[in-house]
Amino acid sequence: MAAARALRAGSLCRRCFLSSSSARGGSAAGRRERQESAGVDFSPPPHSRSDWIGPPDKHSNLRPIIFYVPPEESPLERRLREARQEAQACNQRFWAQQNRAFRQEKEEFIYSRLKAKGLEIRDDTGKKATLNAEEMADFYKEFLSKNFRKHMQYNRLFQLEQKEVCQY
Repeated sequence: MAAARALRAGSLCRRCFLSSSSARGGSAAGRRERQESAGVDFSPPPHSRSDWIGPPDKHSNLRPIIFYVPPEESPLERRLREARQEAQACNQRFWAQQNRAFRQEKEEFIYSRLKAKGLEIRDDTGKKATLNAEEMADFYKEFLSKNFRKHMQYNRLFQLEQKEVCQY
């Protein structure tokens, strides 16, 4: 309810936007349905009356949230919850894709550097060969530079969505 009042007043900050919005009772069946559709592997107890934050996702490294739905959720509270769920799904997709690209490009970078040095991916003992910190810093700098625009667009999109929600 407090989040709905803050939303109406247009003073909902990012921290408030991402925090729990209510503390009333809800249905366990509805929560399980949302949880399954979100691909979440944890389950809050049926008597819970708040949002639950799970362990980090293995692809995005984001902690999924199972949003609590009060039994008498107002239309404004519902819009806020749905906006939060949509933001969570968008963030999940972006960071899963970004992390996948990062890991793939990192492996390709390491392979190409090792190949240029005349080394194999694994040494004689079967241990995976690595590069030193300075060589990896080249990769990190290159990756961030290459993805600068994408990250700027992501940040702008998140700010625009937050402003849209705060207008209500």
